[in-house]
Amino acid sequence: MAEDYPKVRCRSNAPPVWLELCEHPWMQAFLHNLEVERNLSPHSCRAYRRDVGAFCLFLQQQLPGRPLDAQLAAVDKALVRRWLGQLGRRNKKVTLARKQSALRTFFTFLVRRGLLEQHPLHSMERPRLERPLPRLLDVDAVFCLLDGMVPEDWLRWRDRALFELLYSCGLRVSELVALDEDDLRADQGLVCVRQGKGGKQRIVPVGQAALRALQAYLQHCPPQKRVGVALFVNQRGQRLSVRTVQRNLKAALARAGLPTDVSPHGLRHSFATHLLDGGADLRAIQELLGHASLATTQRYTQVSGARLAEEYDRTHPRSKKPSA
Repeated sequence: MAEDYPKVRCRSNAPPVWLELCEHPWMQAFLHNLEVERNLSPHSCRAYRRDVGAFCLFLQQQLPGRPLDAQLAAVDKALVRRWLGQLGRRNKKVTLARKQSALRTFFTFLVRRGLLEQHPLHSMERPRLERPLPRLLDVDAVFCLLDGMVPEDWLRWRDRALFELLYSCGLRVSELVALDEDDLRADQGLVCVRQGKGGKQRIVPVGQAALRALQAYLQHCPPQKRVGVALFVNQRGQRLSVRTVQRNLKAALARAGLPTDVSPHGLRHSFATHLLDGGADLRAIQELLGHASLATTQRYTQVSGARLAEEYDRTHPRSKKPSA
């Protein structure tokens, strides 16, 4: 390939085979396409590189002695199924579907660039996945969590503002921690979300309770901690991490006597479900959540439908089971 792309940084202790794979022109061009042209997040790019790289290492075991170009040209559906079959012993269906999707994206890129003549996964069916209902909190539980947080220091003020904003706007946790102070437009009651899938940008309204919590956090946060542009910082004044938000939410749920298996993404699910239960339009919820497809947003109709069926079974006289 004629183009020169920045080399992918691998760990210094990575196996030589992996280092050679990272420097291959096809892999460099593919990662450049993901990062620059498709503008995917670093986390997504790492996932693609990991899945495609693992398949290429599998090819070197199945087709030894050939260069990577020849190995990729020899790939067919049987070889891919053999790889997925090996992974199926210790991975869930959703993981296998993600790995197959990564391969499909990789081979589509190679075919469009003229590096391969045919797509080996063109007619390969995707695995059918179970779509479990998301774990969420009902309205009373959300009020119990947020109103029960009694700030003792500026870190507790920060956590309360975190969870208020997370539930008020339905943000992804990655979008939440990536917010800068300039992204918050308190006078207009809006927040500009710049981080997310594909690096898209959207404007989301902020509720009054979340605005009051944010104002209290900014007032109590020591000035020496706010030396950067990040809206939410840790004890060292650095941008807050996703893991910290997850850990702190679990601790707050435990203090409130609520189930601790609800993640920050569960508050996002709660946001969408409560809007839908309140009569909000599905298209409006799609815009607020930043979903590219309405089919993704329609998952929340399953949540409300399940809740409706449960209420029907509990209250309708002809739905109750006869007593013994």
